[in-house]
Amino acid sequence: MSDDVGARLRALRTLRGISQRELAKRCGVTHSSLSLIEQGKVSPSVSSLKKILDAIPMSVGDFFTMDLESRNQVFYSAEELVDVGSGDVVFKLIGANRESRALSFMVETYPPGSDTGREMIAHQGEEAGVILEGEIEITIGAETRILTAGEAYYFDTNVPHRFRNPGNMPCRLVSCATPARTF
Repeated sequence: MSDDVGARLRALRTLRGISQRELAKRCGVTHSSLSLIEQGKVSPSVSSLKKILDAIPMSVGDFFTMDLESRNQVFYSAEELVDVGSGDVVFKLIGANRESRALSFMVETYPPGSDTGREMIAHQGEEAGVILEGEIEITIGAETRILTAGEAYYFDTNVPHRFRNPGNMPCRLVSCATPARTF
């Protein structure tokens, strides 16, 4: 049991970005006592644990029920990004394997002359993005604008929209859309 408490306390402290010395100072427990608790060599009393958790701050109940380990993949190499684009357009989806994705976060590449299709797209949600390189012509409803590196957009996706690269070099942008789309 003390190993569990110590490991959980160390994980929580690290997650919150608090040093052992800082936490010891905040809660009035000696640094050596806190170190022994985290190593699982000493089991704290309930009142000592409450005193330590109050300094974080967190309740004892939350401490024992909080999931400190991510069940989903957190980091992705470039090779792990799944291409969900069509035609010449590349949409590298980040987190495609996450069970309960709440958004679609992508790195998009539009070769010169490519587009999302002749038909305008519309779906529920919101979308935002920033152009990294090149240029992209974006049509949102009756409004059209060409954006270049450093410029950004944000719109309601129920308004019909279309993306097209009118330039002579590839356009790369990062976008985020809600809710998560299944491709």
